[in-house]
Amino acid sequence: MSITLSTKTSPFPYASIAIATYTQKVEINYDESVEGVTLDFEGSQVSADDEIVAVLANAGGLAGDSVKTAAYFELAKTLPTLTAIPDIVALLDSLDNHLAYRTFLVGHNITAADFILWGSIKVAPKFIGFLKNGQQYVHLLRWMSHIESLEPIQTALASLTAAKANKARSNKTAAGFALGLQSAKEGQVVTRFPPEPSGYLHIGHAKAAMLNQYFAKMYNGKMIIRFDDTNPTKERAEFEETILQDLGLLNIRGDKITHTSDYFDQIYELAIQIIKSGQAYADDTEQLQMREERGKGVASAHRDDSIEDNLRHFEEMKTGSPEGLRWCIRAKISVDNQNKTLRDPVIYRCNLIPHHRTGDKWKVYPTYDFACPIVDSLEGVTHALRTNEYRERNAQYQWMIKALGMRGVDIWDFSRLSFIYTLLSKRKLHWFVDNGIVGGWDDPRFPTIRGIRRRGLTVDALSQFMLAQGPSQAIVSLEWDMIWAINKKVIDPVAPRFWAIVKANSVSVTINGGPPAPEVKTLPRHKKNPDVGEKKTVFTSTILVEQEDAISFDDQEEITLMDWGNAIVRSKTTGPSGDVTSLTMDLHLEGDFRKTKKKITWLAQPSKDHPLVDVTLLDYDYLITKKKLEETDDVKDFVTPVSEFREEAFADANVSTLTKGDIIQFERKGYFIFDGTAEDGKLEFIRIPDGRAANLASKAGKPGVVTVEAPVPALETTADAGPVPSSTMYKVAKIYELVKPVSTTKMYTVSNVYD
Repeated sequence: MSITLSTKTSPFPYASIAIATYTQKVEINYDESVEGVTLDFEGSQVSADDEIVAVLANAGGLAGDSVKTAAYFELAKTLPTLTAIPDIVALLDSLDNHLAYRTFLVGHNITAADFILWGSIKVAPKFIGFLKNGQQYVHLLRWMSHIESLEPIQTALASLTAAKANKARSNKTAAGFALGLQSAKEGQVVTRFPPEPSGYLHIGHAKAAMLNQYFAKMYNGKMIIRFDDTNPTKERAEFEETILQDLGLLNIRGDKITHTSDYFDQIYELAIQIIKSGQAYADDTEQLQMREERGKGVASAHRDDSIEDNLRHFEEMKTGSPEGLRWCIRAKISVDNQNKTLRDPVIYRCNLIPHHRTGDKWKVYPTYDFACPIVDSLEGVTHALRTNEYRERNAQYQWMIKALGMRGVDIWDFSRLSFIYTLLSKRKLHWFVDNGIVGGWDDPRFPTIRGIRRRGLTVDALSQFMLAQGPSQAIVSLEWDMIWAINKKVIDPVAPRFWAIVKANSVSVTINGGPPAPEVKTLPRHKKNPDVGEKKTVFTSTILVEQEDAISFDDQEEITLMDWGNAIVRSKTTGPSGDVTSLTMDLHLEGDFRKTKKKITWLAQPSKDHPLVDVTLLDYDYLITKKKLEETDDVKDFVTPVSEFREEAFADANVSTLTKGDIIQFERKGYFIFDGTAEDGKLEFIRIPDGRAANLASKAGKPGVVTVEAPVPALETTADAGPVPSSTMYKVAKIYELVKPVSTTKMYTVSNVYD
């Protein structure tokens, strides 16, 4: 069951490849020799984009409401034929209005309607031009962006890009997510992720782990998680547990967990075999001298020792005797090959430290370069995925396989991840932990899996980011903006909205015309996504606002109190420093929020029955002040003086319902992840970067300052606020077309708000 098409197919069936990837019901095959697109499914063939979408939507349970969906299918056929500007504008206006309070076209989940219309717009240049150049279609643009941010759609688009790139490169071999693995066979692919249990996983490891899992699933194969435990000096059993936990945070689980130490007996026998074949020898050359000789292409004095002598020295090494400690075993590959990794590398060395799994059984251990190809072959690995920093050692890997007469393994290179202002060196990260500069390996400033997840980076965003890297082999230092921007697209549609006011900057406001007693109103947590749930908002005649907002108000200025209505500033009291100490406003519900320049968040003055919640807002800077540290740089010289910033704030009581790890938005402040309750009882929220350059710039030199976004220019509502409620307290804008809540307040009644 598959879809076959060419990258040249016009108009290109975006909807077909997107829904195929989303439902995973069929494979996508790019064949430049075919015309059009064909779906082979359950014994029948379908050749039209809309019919393919309908078939796969039905098979994947995405058909949606048949009547409404059918209308969008008809619209998708008509849309590319529209050329008159008035017709295009009218249709765009209609779609934008329809999506004002909807995440998807039909219902609350993605359906065939979304796929077919999205694909139709993608191939209509005039429509794309209007969307790119016009800011008025915010809801339609948001919908388009959300569809394209979904991981399966990203995968589909990446597969198309990769297929085009493969075509352009002609006979050159290219590696990429969608291009697949060389010589791979369905159901037979075995990959492996081989971390060393000497520390915590970081974002670079995440790419390797995700790639291995991706290809294993792509071919219905298996992935092995193998602990490369060949160096007792650095490795600990507890790190194995933390690594498995880190992988769990990425939703990665292997089909099998193994250890290189499981094969120590076999590897030792193979070392004897390679010595007996004359392709390895024992050497007692001092380390510095050996390094110098390898660099100059000079042969070791022991290179031509007899096999008997080499075996005798290896046996001495095995006992861990003083004599044995002087020696190592080197592969006899080359003396002066231009590829210096082939210049007789060390394959076995002594280590008297007890191993965390095998104890003191062994005094000799294989190097990674010797053990890895052996265990890959023994465990049935078909494709060894390695970062391209290992590329020069690929020839060494294949030499070991051939010299030992073992089953071959294909190698697939990919570029390693490197980010500006970021350290991935375990040694340097250890230094920050040991010196108490960070709170631990899960510190939000760390690039560890625990650190970035604690800071609010989602697995979906990580996966999409890795996918976006595609077949690139470039070794560059990446900016953090792209990955955080992807993350924002993931969390924005589902993050509940709350309000917070910084304590030190709070200003008391008296609202003339406000309720004589506190009133509670139920509102949606997310104006565009009713599935997120509801929250309680308290309305009182005394509220708190931010100093930043208060100081910007002019006398007699009309402003909008978000989720309430308009108010007019009547008086403002300032202190000696010029800060506003109090305000008086008249509630003006007849005012038009479309005409006000300032829309502000606020909180009801706390009372015994309606308290506010004490929270701490945390923001972080990069740990180092230099974009990229060189090998000769001392990390101590580039430590950011202050990299953690804390602000005490009030938040509305709804945040008390959150559990650790929940992601929210404090409106007009940004996205935050709930980090739990501190010892002082305050709830702590860590700011999640949103990908904006201003929020990612280093704050070095500005200690104690927390960057806060400027006030938003407008409410997330449309011009049509719906029927006017009978209440004299405030208007409630039309939110969504679902539930008709019954108000129990004695102050007002709300009628037909959700109609």
